[in-house]
Amino acid sequence: MNFLLENYWLIAIALASGALIAWPALRTRAGGPELSTLAATQLINRREVQIVDVRPVEEFATGSLASARNVPLADVPGRAGELRKDQPVIVVCEAGRRASLAAVKLRSAGIAEVFILSGGLAAWRAAGLPVVRAQKA
Repeated sequence: MNFLLENYWLIAIALASGALIAWPALRTRAGGPELSTLAATQLINRREVQIVDVRPVEEFATGSLASARNVPLADVPGRAGELRKDQPVIVVCEAGRRASLAAVKLRSAGIAEVFILSGGLAAWRAAGLPVVRAQKA
């Protein structure tokens, strides 16, 4: 017991370090399953998939995946009803953080198959995959 009292600060540092190391893994699990660019491409080619880009309208206008629908993150809860619950959804943002938040909201809206594009649009571009610009209405 004396050891614990004398070294409480070392124990606190060890616990904090462990928490910081575990944080990325815990955060990823909260958002749900991620798909690599290869796995996302395979899913798109094999099944009818809904692609939801949760970036703001201005970012979406610079380009996204073909057939992506823009639903900014703040609008996801109110617009989740626009999506079919019987088709998988791939959620896209620039790097994956916003997509993780949106995936949680879509799952709570009753959509069972929600995937996050790992690395987001940045990874998609880095893989040399096509990006299309939104058409103005």
